[in-house]
Amino acid sequence: MTSGQATASARASGSDPASASVAARASTRASVPASASAPTSAPASASTPVPVSAPAPDPVRSAADPGSGRDAILRAARRAFTQRPYAEVTIRGIAADAGVSPSLVVKHFGRKEELFNTVADFGPAAEELLDAPLATLGRHLVVTLVSRRRERQSDPLLRVVFSLGNRDERSLLRDRFHEQVTDALTARLHGRERALRAELIAGHLLGLGATLSLHRDGAGADATPEHIADLYAPALQSLIDG
Repeated sequence: MTSGQATASARASGSDPASASVAARASTRASVPASASAPTSAPASASTPVPVSAPAPDPVRSAADPGSGRDAILRAARRAFTQRPYAEVTIRGIAADAGVSPSLVVKHFGRKEELFNTVADFGPAAEELLDAPLATLGRHLVVTLVSRRRERQSDPLLRVVFSLGNRDERSLLRDRFHEQVTDALTARLHGRERALRAELIAGHLLGLGATLSLHRDGAGADATPEHIADLYAPALQSLIDG
């Protein structure tokens, strides 16, 4: 198979053309007899290994994170879907922002609609944030939020703020947030005005994320998650306790 044929086959199957091209070249090298690769002035013997160059690294993959590129794609998609109308967002634009090929975006997330649904899913973040007894939930919320922001270089909840005031598909972000975060928190609480208290707790968490983003190089950047919780969690816990 020639390099051009490999590229055409890769496009038809949805794989990365650059990777297919490298594979085709490697296959061509492997099929060449040892004597054809040796210098004419000194024919290679049967015991002489024929040097084969290692495939060059994929520049598209190297420009993203060192793993599969999935995290970089997801961060780029969150920026795209929360800052622009759905109709203006393209797989190619997300790929360019993430530093990967469009085919890799499709490989991980499928169509644009499926990628948007992933961005609009707050379920995994809510499960992690609410995974603590009510007596210590306020502190757990703060420590988990701050820790995840730093580990993943993105806030697990804050993207919902960018959907405020928009009437297109981004309204789904608000609906999912209400269902997966606010309603889930309401179900955990006891006492009176549970829904109101849950909304206020959610607002506190969004406010914390916004503050840390606004003062990215401020005092909060040097404070440990535990110390931030010492100062911020009591207000949350009072709402949790009712």
